[in-house]
Amino acid sequence: MTASDLGSRGEREDVSGDTIEEMMAGMGWELAVRDIVPDDSDEIVSRLKYYSDELRVQLVLTTGGTGLSPRDVMPEATLRVIDREAPGFAEAMRAASLAKTPHAMLSRAVAGIRSSTLIVNLPGSPRAVRENLEVILPALPHGLEKLCGDGGDCAT
Repeated sequence: MTASDLGSRGEREDVSGDTIEEMMAGMGWELAVRDIVPDDSDEIVSRLKYYSDELRVQLVLTTGGTGLSPRDVMPEATLRVIDREAPGFAEAMRAASLAKTPHAMLSRAVAGIRSSTLIVNLPGSPRAVRENLEVILPALPHGLEKLCGDGGDCAT
């Protein structure tokens, strides 16, 4: 899910969403749904609940809305939805990014679990999405297996 006022109005191409889709397909993962929503906390909360509660997807990757601007509300919306935090994902992404740019410390991204769905906030730029996703991809398969009870009955 991409959070972007301009993207949701069709005024900006969703290159970050394209990057996520491309990288996950390269890992052999199936895309269940892809959305662009405005930077609106209630809309984001609604979509995250839908993915987790209705579609029962294992993983939701968000992009955008993690910075310091007044319209960046992805972390707050995610915190409203999750039952438990999974801070290691955001910590690892920030640590790896900080080795490349001091701007990494501006990220407010969070990660957490709602039911059997892992939700991870990624930055908004395509380059940062790629760099951050590369950091967490090695841990995702094992993490999702554990989340679903070592390969139990979770939807993909």
